[in-house]
Amino acid sequence: MNERPVRIAILDDYQHVAMRSADWSSLEGRAEITVFHDHQAKHDALVQRLQPFDAICVMRERTPITATLIDALPRLRLIASTGRGNASIDLDAAAARGVEVVHTNYSSTPTIEFTWAAILGLMRGIATEAASLRAGGWQVGLGSELEGKTLGILGLGRIGSKVARIGQAFGMPVIAWSQNLQEETASALGVRRVSKQELLSDSDVLTIHTRLSERTRGLIGAADLAAMKPTARLVNSSRGPIVDEAALVDALRAGRIAGAAVDVFDDEPLPADHPFRSLPNVLATPHIGYVTEEMYRTFYGDTVRNLVDWLDRRST
Repeated sequence: MNERPVRIAILDDYQHVAMRSADWSSLEGRAEITVFHDHQAKHDALVQRLQPFDAICVMRERTPITATLIDALPRLRLIASTGRGNASIDLDAAAARGVEVVHTNYSSTPTIEFTWAAILGLMRGIATEAASLRAGGWQVGLGSELEGKTLGILGLGRIGSKVARIGQAFGMPVIAWSQNLQEETASALGVRRVSKQELLSDSDVLTIHTRLSERTRGLIGAADLAAMKPTARLVNSSRGPIVDEAALVDALRAGRIAGAAVDVFDDEPLPADHPFRSLPNVLATPHIGYVTEEMYRTFYGDTVRNLVDWLDRRST
């Protein structure tokens, strides 16, 4: 009897680009590949979908690979994730089941560039003005300049430090705070280290660049938003739950802050009736901070190499 072929699933290929972002020919004749272009959030349906597969390829945290899911997939032997880490994979559960987890290379460049696209788009009302033009209208609002305004950065690490440098090029004074930020780190970048309260009260633009963890979940809540200037804008291209989503909606509806650019959400894809889809002072995008052709070539190219390496080790 012929051995059952290895079956590989590629999840959440929203843009139908996985197969053209890399050369998959090295897997021909060695594995059957199935690509899923939709997102399946319901556990039972997801289990039914994935039960036939030996390996699953996940794009960042789009589909959480929980202990419950792993336990329900007896054939699963490999989780191939994009990025250098994936907090939504239960690594302990995978290890306990003997499921290998592999990752890919990653670049911060797309997120850094996207952050400034979001800041500029928000400050100049680009989405609103473009929509007016498409609808047959003309100018509908006034933009705001960046020079001389204070850029606040929550998290001055790999991404935040480069965002700071670009802000300085725009002529913005830059301040920063995080739970672990050291004075010498900030000073070396020409950034003023401040308290959390000063970060909130002094920022004209507050952008978030810290990891999601139990310490940072809900780090910006209702009281923090109330401490911001009514003319301030908030930008979140990090992770949705760092900001209390309901509190942010309330602050935006009440005009307690001028606006927000939001690329990350508590639930993704964003529900169709979510207020972020309709609030006039929100620039909302569908978690595209890292979504570029170059990044996808890295993600899927490395994924192919990880799969080939895994198959080679299985055959020895």
